[in-house]
Amino acid sequence: MKLEKIKKILISQPEPQTERSPYSDLAERYNLKLDFYQFIKVEGVSSKEYREAKVKILDHSGVIFLSKIAVDHFFRICEESRINVPDDMKYFCTSENIALYLQKYIIYRKRKIFYGQRAFGDLIDIIKVKHTSGKLLLTMSDTPIEQITEQLEKAKVSFSQLVLYHTVSCDLCEKIELREATYDMLVFFTPAGIKSLFENFPDFKQNDTLLAVFGMATKQAALEAGLRLDIVAPTPEAPSMTMALDMYIEEFNKNNRKR
Repeated sequence: MKLEKIKKILISQPEPQTERSPYSDLAERYNLKLDFYQFIKVEGVSSKEYREAKVKILDHSGVIFLSKIAVDHFFRICEESRINVPDDMKYFCTSENIALYLQKYIIYRKRKIFYGQRAFGDLIDIIKVKHTSGKLLLTMSDTPIEQITEQLEKAKVSFSQLVLYHTVSCDLCEKIELREATYDMLVFFTPAGIKSLFENFPDFKQNDTLLAVFGMATKQAALEAGLRLDIVAPTPEAPSMTMALDMYIEEFNKNNRKR
């Protein structure tokens, strides 16, 4: 049975705590029922695990951040290990939001902070100009993103990888409302979220359910799992997931009204 109208969407993230959010605006605009469930949780590595990795932060002249979570755990490890990060450390972030988030830990205007726009290739171009010597530290989860390491290697950037946190699946099997609900669309933001879907619901069949994913790594994980993709963000036209959903739902509803 072909879907005629999008009414119910599952967002695989915690519900926003603010009174108004882009998601609440989206729900109101299209009369949607949005359910939020956290499919994964993050567990930071211990100081002992950091030492056992034998990748020393102070052996690097710059750090690459792919997420705010990585920023949090980088400075946590520094504090727990009594590492004084030098003022001339360079910070390379994949977005302006991550770069601005550094203000939580450092005096922003006094540091060498650089960020890309959308694709990781943007940041590679900046690294080539701003980082001419020394080694960079790529901070990451225990699920490596091969496209990123491949781009760094292709650009001949000297770097080390440091796992700062683990992503583990949440146990959702006992959530009856989730197990029995029928959603018109599922939204995922990480490869670990796709993994959690099948760990919790190994018999999951997509059928007519629409699927939205954020990021190339999540896209790759979904395709490898045999899923059909209907929305892939970010794009130049829709840099956020809510914008991508807005554009898709508007077009979807308009096409169905014409039938």
